[in-house]
Amino acid sequence: MPKRPWNIPNLPVYSLETISEQGVVNFNICTYVSAVSLNPKRFMVAVYKGTQTLENLQSTKPVNLLLLSKSNIEYVRLFGKRSGKQVNKLTKIKEETQVFGSLPVFTSALAAMQLQVVSSLDAGDHIMYLFDVVKFKHFSQSEPLYLQDLRDKKLISI
Repeated sequence: MPKRPWNIPNLPVYSLETISEQGVVNFNICTYVSAVSLNPKRFMVAVYKGTQTLENLQSTKPVNLLLLSKSNIEYVRLFGKRSGKQVNKLTKIKEETQVFGSLPVFTSALAAMQLQVVSSLDAGDHIMYLFDVVKFKHFSQSEPLYLQDLRDKKLISI
């Protein structure tokens, strides 16, 4: 059976990094992400309802969007299948981190973008956020992680 039209594109995989009011850093897997403006540089990120990430976005704390590399596939289950409400995901990262935009990021990611919330919109089972890119930094030169990589490893079934 052919894939549904919205499951055909092989999109890059991102992680949205947020921080709670209590100072706990959280990471969430995001694939509903798109650049939507060149000037100013803006991104749309859809965040699933009921998540710790969505709760964290209610504050004015910093937000980073990490473009993941193939080597980051090991984080997909942790970031995407475990709730930040039960697990401190930062403590599970066993590699070098570097502070970017006041949050620690793992330097095996391809890049990080510090984001500022512009607006949000209820989009069904997700809340769609529009962000301005405040600054960005490249880290790794490796290959991007794509949805097909997640399909191949049976991490998702779309």
